[in-house]
Amino acid sequence: MKIPAREELLIGSHVSMSGREMMLGSVKEALSYGANTFMIYTGAPQNARRRPVEELHIEEARALMAQNHMERFVIHAPYIVNLGNALHREIYRQSIEFLARELERTQKMGSRILILHPGAHVGAGAAAGIESIAAGLNELLSTPSDVCIALETMAGKGSEIGCRFEELAAIYDKVRCADRLRICFDTCHVHDAGYDIVHDPERVLEDLDRLIGKEQIAVFHINDSKNPCGSHKDRHADIGEGCIGFEPLYRIVHHPDFTHVPKILETPWYPDPSDPKKSLPPYRREIAWLRTGTRPSATEYPS
Repeated sequence: MKIPAREELLIGSHVSMSGREMMLGSVKEALSYGANTFMIYTGAPQNARRRPVEELHIEEARALMAQNHMERFVIHAPYIVNLGNALHREIYRQSIEFLARELERTQKMGSRILILHPGAHVGAGAAAGIESIAAGLNELLSTPSDVCIALETMAGKGSEIGCRFEELAAIYDKVRCADRLRICFDTCHVHDAGYDIVHDPERVLEDLDRLIGKEQIAVFHINDSKNPCGSHKDRHADIGEGCIGFEPLYRIVHHPDFTHVPKILETPWYPDPSDPKKSLPPYRREIAWLRTGTRPSATEYPS
């Protein structure tokens, strides 16, 4: 399939930050994929252990970015924080304290966006979870900073909050510093939450615009989905290999209202054809496909 290419995209992927080079290695990895933006976690997504910012090679990383005209990147908070936990206050306080440090790290590293899963109510009910999230955000955003928190749209598995735009709007309404809130629009999550981005993406964007404002979208996560619309599963698929498909994702990526919004791939790695025990990142080829509008058939590339 060939779709006419449009203007230059701000597109990249999740990249790692580990080893001796840390953030410098992240920039090198992003450049190897042909990306002009990227997303990182400041440490493992599954825990709160973090190295001092002085060990992250930030200056070298920023210099390499500047040499390659790469200006923007985003940071994702780990999965373990949960501002929606109104039942276990110790976990809630740990989440607040960790996110406060993460906002400081984000600013020192040079990003202006920290992506956050809003949280899960763990049985207390959505209303209690929303109150808890808003209270946590009010505490966190009371400290002056240039960093915004981008609440991610969720698939709705378990007791997740944020699978409906109305829930995100309710959080916005309760946060005093809502000018420092933004939205991270995840295509797989929105699809799995029951929004039809395959057949009627404009209606979906109109719904979000009516409730929150489409200008609040600061990041897109571009992922296909392994499950049908409304499944509430949250299982990412490679671009064009899931239930969303290549063309709907291409059209979202090239939507004229979001030209300057970073698009970040979080798609699964695929088996190495020469060694099935190894996996390879799909990002270089997927970025190329989404730039040009050309994706070969499955028989034309290794899977």
